[in-house]
Amino acid sequence: MSVFNTLKYQKPGFKLALVATILATLVILLGTFTRLVDAGLGCPDWPGCYGKVFWVNSANEISQAEMLYPDSSVEVDKAGLEMIHRFLAGVLGLIIVSLAVISWRQRDNENAPFRLPTFILFLVAWQILFGMWTVTLKLWPQIVTLHMLGGVVTFSLLWLLTLRLDDQCWKISAKVMGKLTQVKPWVIIAIVITGVQMLLGAWTSSNYAAFACPDFPTCQGQWWPEMDLKKGFNLFQSIGPNYLGGLLESDARVAIHVIHRLGALLTSVYLLGLCGLLLIIKDRRVRRMAIIVFVVLFMQLALAISNVALMSPLIIAITHTTVSVVLLLTLVTLATKVWTAKLEYQRPEF
Repeated sequence: MSVFNTLKYQKPGFKLALVATILATLVILLGTFTRLVDAGLGCPDWPGCYGKVFWVNSANEISQAEMLYPDSSVEVDKAGLEMIHRFLAGVLGLIIVSLAVISWRQRDNENAPFRLPTFILFLVAWQILFGMWTVTLKLWPQIVTLHMLGGVVTFSLLWLLTLRLDDQCWKISAKVMGKLTQVKPWVIIAIVITGVQMLLGAWTSSNYAAFACPDFPTCQGQWWPEMDLKKGFNLFQSIGPNYLGGLLESDARVAIHVIHRLGALLTSVYLLGLCGLLLIIKDRRVRRMAIIVFVVLFMQLALAISNVALMSPLIIAITHTTVSVVLLLTLVTLATKVWTAKLEYQRPEF
């Protein structure tokens, strides 16, 4: 069985939506890499870089940049990485505009999604602002977290749009349809819980709390270490300081890390329960989705533990982010298939 529908059944804009989804994945991963190598402020200004359209490179340009921004040391590699990330995000934005235009032209077609591409375009407008504020507010954790979350939501909706334009649905029996109807609320809750866990991961990352607990399953040798939840989740941190590397005290970072772990435990238990519910439905496609969710979840947990045990090496940290995106993609796929499922044709009995 092919992943996507045959060409004649696909709706206008499908290929463009698929390209946008792939590009959104690259933007998210490159953004993760940029943050992990501390290149988030590789360019201290926005939208240019040290006043240039492209990043500085020559000795003369570096000298001019140092004069314009004496408080920022020029690192060519980091500046280049940050600008490549911005350029890719810009290309993605143009593709999303194109998808919105296609949807507007198809607005009289009842089977073509119209509101979804428009809403994605609305999100992208906010993502541009968050990208600017990330730099101008010097990696203020609240903005960085919202920017990360906005990227993930945009990616998820692009994948949803791709599936909608592909227009491939399950044909199932009435009995299976009844079972899937009962599962629908569980699937929605799974997506919400996973989204909240990714939000906690973004907050952990933006506050540089990944190393707060160097051991597993305990934290600093204790099951419940000393922590400051109030400071760890203070949403009113002052605006102005440079937050590169984080400014929170150890107890606050421990609080963030521990809550992220508890969130991972809750998410895992819930998703395992969802897999159990799906496996008892007598349909191979439903059971296949349950197995995929289980495998991706297992990989994510293994990577999370490796992150701690190996002190977050770059490749594992990026892979951890990648698999979290894949997990969300899988749940969105499951939800789309469940909601668009149709009753198979059954010959009437005489």
